[in-house]
Amino acid sequence: MRSAPPATPPDSDARMYEVADGVFAYVQPDGGWCLNNAGLIVGDGECALVDTAATETRALALREAVGRISSTAPRYLVNTHPHGDHTFGNGFFAAEAVLIAHEATRSEMDKAGLHLTGLWPDVRWGAVGVRLPTITFPDRMTLHVGGVRVELLHLGVAHTTNDTVVWLPEQRVLFTGDVAMSGVAPFCLTGSVSGSIAVLGLLRDLDPTVVVTGHGPTSGPQVLDETAGYLRTVQRLAAEGITAGRSPLETARSADLDAYADLLDGERLVPNLHRAYAELLGDAPGHPLDVETLFGEMVEFHGRLPRCRA
Repeated sequence: MRSAPPATPPDSDARMYEVADGVFAYVQPDGGWCLNNAGLIVGDGECALVDTAATETRALALREAVGRISSTAPRYLVNTHPHGDHTFGNGFFAAEAVLIAHEATRSEMDKAGLHLTGLWPDVRWGAVGVRLPTITFPDRMTLHVGGVRVELLHLGVAHTTNDTVVWLPEQRVLFTGDVAMSGVAPFCLTGSVSGSIAVLGLLRDLDPTVVVTGHGPTSGPQVLDETAGYLRTVQRLAAEGITAGRSPLETARSADLDAYADLLDGERLVPNLHRAYAELLGDAPGHPLDVETLFGEMVEFHGRLPRCRA
């Protein structure tokens, strides 16, 4: 596997890695809060970008890394979901790129605005903004980047109600967005535990060779199984908590996550349990929950605001 010279923001060892011929993963260690991954697809003098970054500094570093690979700017920019760590950098590419996302991603971005910046006001966000997708789709869409076929798939409610995964069938490379995370706790606050498990099964059926998750190191298809295994553990804990009459927060405090205990950002267990409780008690996947209250419970469980190093 070859790697391009790194574009390095302060306090970061982000790098662009070639994971297949003309396909690159931009990985920002350690994958914690707002340290997301992106992707670059290059074919016949054209290129497409998958997601951007959370801050001005990181988005400019990503743009520099893209420039080291491609002599042309991205023609397309695909947002896998609406969260700011994957979209706030859109404006640094929008002059040349067509922005593409699921139709509900556009509306959620518009509604949320820069809300994420208020959660971590000490982060140096820089001149980020909300640049909305100009092309949207409901279920699937195909791009042709030079000779590279790129399939954009919305397979159901998972990390959010409107996730897009990016699948390259010839290269067998899958960009999951935050539907899957590598070494990092999944997060279903605005999505679904049961829906995520179902979508992960569909992604496994694609039989990818390389999986670039939304956060954490590039992996193989086993990361899909690991993510599903964590979520099944959350379902089990939720069922036991309901039976015992414990709240999600109480269940989290007494939980034994076993093989998943060392996942980064483990405090996400609390909102994940709230989502699993709601589904076991009859709520549909993606049914709105009180995000502010649940985020507050997560902070209470963690003992402080989780660290965001963006």
